[in-house]
Amino acid sequence: MLLVDIKKKLGAFRLDVAFETDGGTLALLGASGCGKSMTLQCIAGIVRPDSGHIELNGRVLFDSEKHVDLPPQKRRVGYLFQQYALFPHMTVAQNIGAGVRDLPAVARQETVARLIRQFRLEGLENHRPHQLSGGQQQRTALARILARRPELLLLDEPFSALDSYLRWQVELELMDTLADFGGDVVFVSHSRDEVCRLCDTVCVLSDGRSEGVAPVRELMAAPGTVSAALLSGCKNYSAAQGVDGHTVRCADWGITLRTASEVGAEITAVGVRAHHLVPGTGTENNIPCAVSRVVEDVFSTIVMLTTPGGALLRLELDKERWAALGDPTELTVHVAPEHVMALKGGAGCTT
Repeated sequence: MLLVDIKKKLGAFRLDVAFETDGGTLALLGASGCGKSMTLQCIAGIVRPDSGHIELNGRVLFDSEKHVDLPPQKRRVGYLFQQYALFPHMTVAQNIGAGVRDLPAVARQETVARLIRQFRLEGLENHRPHQLSGGQQQRTALARILARRPELLLLDEPFSALDSYLRWQVELELMDTLADFGGDVVFVSHSRDEVCRLCDTVCVLSDGRSEGVAPVRELMAAPGTVSAALLSGCKNYSAAQGVDGHTVRCADWGITLRTASEVGAEITAVGVRAHHLVPGTGTENNIPCAVSRVVEDVFSTIVMLTTPGGALLRLELDKERWAALGDPTELTVHVAPEHVMALKGGAGCTT
C-alpha cells in the first residue's frame, strides 16, 4: 500500500495531493503542468514536500512532523523518467549493472544476465543507448530499475519520447512487465486511452489538486467533475444548475435537459459525450441546432453545432451516417437522460 498526503509550493504553483493505493496500477491523470511529475518526484525523494506524509507498505518515507525524509536510495522506489535517463556512455549491460553496484561482482553479473534474458535484450549487451530502438531503451531502463527489486514503480509518461508508430508495441511490452511486477505502480499520463488500457484505478489532478481515487471504468462512466470529464474524453460541457431533482438548466447551450440520476445542489455543469448525441428528434432532451462547421476526420465526420444559447456542441458520426443526412444546415439532436452527466467544478462553454 502506498499512502500519499503532501503539499508543496513552487512559486505561484501549489501542489495539494492525497491518495492511496492497495495493489495494481494507479494512474495520475491530468493536463500538462498540473503537478503529476512533481508528485512522483516527491514520492521518489527527488523533491521534498513542504508538509505531509508518504508511506509505503508500512514504512514511512516522509513525514514533515516527525522529521522523516528517507533518501531516494533507501525508499525502494523505482522511477522511470520520460526520457529513460540511461547513461549514454555505458552499454546495456553496464546500465543494468549500475542499478546493483552494491552487490558482489558475481551476484551483480548473475542479476544482469537474468534481467537481460527477462527483458529480451540478448545480443544487445554491448550496445549503447543511441544504438537502441525506443522499446529497447525502455526495456533497458526498466531492467535497471527492477534490478534493485523496488516495492513501488513510478512511470512518468513512459511513451512520450516515442514516435506514434512505436508506442503500441512498447505499450504491449510494458503490459507484460507490469503483469510480472509484484509491487504497486503509479502511472503518470495525460492520455485517457493509455489509462484505460494499463491502469486499474485513477486519480485526477487539476491545477495541483487531487480529486480522489476511483476505478478507471467508474471515471469513464461517471466522471463527477468538469476536469475529470474533460480528461476522460468528454467534448461537450456547459455551466448548469439544477431545476429539480432530475432537470438541469444548461446556461451555455440555452436549453433544459432531463437526467437519469438525481441532481444535487452542488452541480455547476453538465457534460455530454459527442458520441451520445443522436441526430433526429427523440422522446426528450431535443436540442435544435444550426450546423456551424463540418470537419472530415480519418474515419468519422465531426459536426460543430450552434445551440440555442450560442455555444457549440460537437457531434461525431461515421461518414456514411452523416452523408445520409444530406449535408443539412440545421439539425436537431437528442441525448438520453442517462447520458447527461451532472458535474462539479468550473464550467464554461465548449468550442
